[in-house]
Amino acid sequence: MPDSIMYQQDNFLVLETDQPEQFLTTDELLDKLKLVLETISDDQLSPDLQKFASVDTQAKYLIDTSCELDVGPGKYLQWYAIRLEK
Repeated sequence: MPDSIMYQQDNFLVLETDQPEQFLTTDELLDKLKLVLETISDDQLSPDLQKFASVDTQAKYLIDTSCELDVGPGKYLQWYAIRLEK
């Protein structure tokens, strides 16, 4: 039976255009995604994100189901769950 630690998402490696890699907690990533989502117009969001009314819900959905957000041509925002302890 798999260990439940395999499914914990407490820390993330975040890669962003023209930025050094960052290590963020779940709450920090949630805040970052909310800020980015607020700058993207609704018609630029994917249909699965458009169905949510709030930016908070959209950000939580992204953390649970995705590892990247389309932020425009030639730009990227990606995050990967990591474990910082053995």
